[in-house]
Amino acid sequence: MKKTIIAMLAMALLPLAMMGQAKKPTLMVVPADTWCAANGYMTDFNDQGKTNHIPDYEEAIQTNMDLYNVVTKIGELMAEQGFPMKDLSQTVKSLRQSAAEDEMTTSRTGGSALAETPLDRLLNRAKADILVEVAWQVNTTGPKQSITYTLRGLDAYTNTQVAAAQGTGKPSFSAELPVLLEEAVIEKMDGFTSQLQAHFDDLMENGREVNIDVRIFDNGSGLSFEEEYDGDELTDVIDNWMAENTVNHRYNLADATDMVLHFEKVRIPLYRTNGRPMDTRQFVTELRKYLSVAPYSITSKVITKGLGKANLILGEK
Repeated sequence: MKKTIIAMLAMALLPLAMMGQAKKPTLMVVPADTWCAANGYMTDFNDQGKTNHIPDYEEAIQTNMDLYNVVTKIGELMAEQGFPMKDLSQTVKSLRQSAAEDEMTTSRTGGSALAETPLDRLLNRAKADILVEVAWQVNTTGPKQSITYTLRGLDAYTNTQVAAAQGTGKPSFSAELPVLLEEAVIEKMDGFTSQLQAHFDDLMENGREVNIDVRIFDNGSGLSFEEEYDGDELTDVIDNWMAENTVNHRYNLADATDMVLHFEKVRIPLYRTNGRPMDTRQFVTELRKYLSVAPYSITSKVITKGLGKANLILGEK
């Protein structure tokens, strides 16, 4: 009888234990674009003839001690809430050590290229689920100081805002920036982290949103999406694969021509069947493998741009 009661209690407590072990998103704290622009930490990037202005995180984190202290403090507060963290400084250092990597991914035979920005490379290396953007300013009134701050949680795959908090702390005689920041942020931390977790819970249930293009190299091979296999055009073959492998069959074939298929709002699983994280490249690689065997036997390659977009190029490796 005693053993039975113990067993029943264990079963009753199991759901609570599982809730306590719920997966949390991996975060990385970065300075906001506005802060980088105001403090001169922007750089130009030539994206196939178009000049874009992007944050220079490497220069900022290496030369601005205030930023280093703020990023460290926010990361510390997030870690105390149980969130796995990716360190911006270490990620930048890792990228610098791998500087030999090509800035352009180019087809060995066809010369097709897709530019990848420094930010894309940073996100690919960090593999964070959510970026926590921080901006702040110190206010001085007589001998007292306070800090006004803004926190934004951005989905690293879609760059959409999923959480926000802002405010101004109480004036203090402390001149330590991390102390001022903690005093200002702490009262809104629970609400902010709840928003982050709610977004991640939605991803767990409904999948992560990405964009995928399937293209054909114009190399004279004659391959097109109108080619038929067992009575189905290649467009329908790929469309059916998407329906079978997306979460709750959620995706949108936004554009389809004889040379390009554009899929948007594609919901991919967060994790593979082996429990390892799933990203856009891995998901599209599964499609590549599917098309590489009979009856299709199509040679192809995967090209990624950032975390949330990938191209599958058919006809060449």
